[in-house]
Amino acid sequence: MKIRHTDVLVIGGGLAGLRCAVGARRRGLDVRILSLVPAKRSHSVAAQGGMQASLANAIKGAGDNEDVHFEDTVRGSDWGCDQLVARMFTHMAPKAVRELAAWGVPWNRVRKGDHEAVINGQRVTLTERDEAHGLITARDFGGTRKWRTCYTSDGTGHAMLYALGDRAVAESIPVDERVEAIALIHDGGRCQGAVVRDLITGELTAWMAEATVMATGGHGRIYGVSTNALINEGMGAALALETGVARLANMEAVQFHPTAIVPAGILVTEGCRGDGGLLRDVDGHRFMPDYEPEKAELASRDVVSRRMAEHIRRGKGVPGDATKPEHLWLDITGLGAAHIDKNLREVKDICQYFLGIDPAKDWIPVRPTQHYSMGGIRTNHRGESPWLRGLFACGEAACWDLHGFNRLGGNSVAETVVAGMLVGEYVADYVEQEGGRLSMSPGLAREALAREEARIGAILARPGHEDAQAIRRSMEDIMTRQVGLFRDEAGLSEAVDSLQKLLQRSEQIGTRYKGRDASPELVLAMRLPRMLKLALVTAQGALARQESRGAHAREDFPQRNDRDWLCRTLVSWKEGGAPAFEYEPIAIDKMELPPGFRGYGARNILENPATADRQAVVDAIRADHTGQPRTAVQEQLLPFRESLPARYRGDNARLPEVQP
Repeated sequence: MKIRHTDVLVIGGGLAGLRCAVGARRRGLDVRILSLVPAKRSHSVAAQGGMQASLANAIKGAGDNEDVHFEDTVRGSDWGCDQLVARMFTHMAPKAVRELAAWGVPWNRVRKGDHEAVINGQRVTLTERDEAHGLITARDFGGTRKWRTCYTSDGTGHAMLYALGDRAVAESIPVDERVEAIALIHDGGRCQGAVVRDLITGELTAWMAEATVMATGGHGRIYGVSTNALINEGMGAALALETGVARLANMEAVQFHPTAIVPAGILVTEGCRGDGGLLRDVDGHRFMPDYEPEKAELASRDVVSRRMAEHIRRGKGVPGDATKPEHLWLDITGLGAAHIDKNLREVKDICQYFLGIDPAKDWIPVRPTQHYSMGGIRTNHRGESPWLRGLFACGEAACWDLHGFNRLGGNSVAETVVAGMLVGEYVADYVEQEGGRLSMSPGLAREALAREEARIGAILARPGHEDAQAIRRSMEDIMTRQVGLFRDEAGLSEAVDSLQKLLQRSEQIGTRYKGRDASPELVLAMRLPRMLKLALVTAQGALARQESRGAHAREDFPQRNDRDWLCRTLVSWKEGGAPAFEYEPIAIDKMELPPGFRGYGARNILENPATADRQAVVDAIRADHTGQPRTAVQEQLLPFRESLPARYRGDNARLPEVQP
């Protein structure tokens, strides 16, 4: 048995994991990163459109600041987010984007003078300020009042991931590639590392660590069609769930992106609509202004996705066939070939390689597709599990909870690096504090290794009467049809029953190849039961939540119910038992922005009685501080600076930007 040690074990080599590792390493700690794939092939590389940060450099971002970004984020979450986390995030995002610029991310820049843009389907001339020339620019994104999405054409994730990968090399942080964490080592109260399997040799290693960070991304591949990479199977969340101690949160909050190409499900960025692209139906009619006159195509993602589905239901979709489902059109031809070649070049490549079309001339077939998981490992604002000390999480694997029940485009890319910045500091604080140093338990590690060896041996010894691929396809079909964009009691109940049966069947999956080395059969046999657990708690959480909030849309409960459901869903799962659900209230009396109307469709809210009282307090504080700086007023409403790591408590997020 091989047992190895490090101060901080980061599981996941994407943006969140890399940035967290860099932060902990700069505090003098030994850090080890584990990655399923070479780090620069992590799913973060697929992010296209951009990263939100309130720089206010571009003329259409004039007047933007952390307050505006905060309010957009809270409204976008449908009041499901943690407002303390949202404050911390919006405060840090400008610093994060500038730090990345210093590390080599080639952000698009403001060019002084006149330039043309397409806004609401009309070509207009914008005049950029001379003094802004050379500063980081921004594009428009859905659900925001200002242009604040910083970008590098439509390859933002690629540029960010390569810069952070290079930074990790510069900091001498080792990355073990093609390895997979298969269990957390813990004693029920404290996490002490993970059991790790080499995907090539099959060798198991116990990595003991004083702090373990899950940064494994989302779990979109429990759905049949997803914009997620094939590796996004949710194993980080599943391992936390299987501890029986740590909780997952808001698993029913699943975002569908409006514009994935048909039939492949590959994303085309929200930047297409932010730059002026239009959605059209079978008749070529631009339909979004009919539903959302003010924001149209740039309404929040959950809203646009539902409007598209509703329009298809009304018979306005483009008919499908055996190879292509019914869909709508994304029209970016009005942007012109020059703009597409410069700012949407990945979209052009996707269209040419997967559809055989030129988006400068042809409309793109699109429909809403599973895209993002707001739910994940529940953490406090420091990124740590409140139930299992030493276990941290950041990025899409975590429910930090920045996004609530819907996230704004560009906020997830920003969250990866902002959460990584902050959690890296909190991890270092934890390891350095009295009691943070782990009394290593080799016996616990040996027990965990033996348990996983036995589990693998049991899988290999099964006769394997169950077809793993058939079970997986059934799960994906159930999630797509019954736990999708629209939900109701009948469909969710049937989904829960079916998934429970599939979970039982999955325990009998075996393998034809009996070796312990590289084996896709063994990998699927190990992962599929865990994916089914994630699918099951998603469906059960959706069945229990009798309201519509953000991306969770119950057709039989169309109201947002702040009276009964202003809370987070928590779920744990003890070995040999069933998932146990509980609910964490979201305190209105701690809110800077009390619950209100998002501004889409008709107001349909069952109000919480505490909302009016809190709004009165907020109004009184604002009135008492008339004429004072906005930061002073904000600190009275929701103090957050003391919650930041010590090095970030000043106002350094607003330092002047240095031109390249």
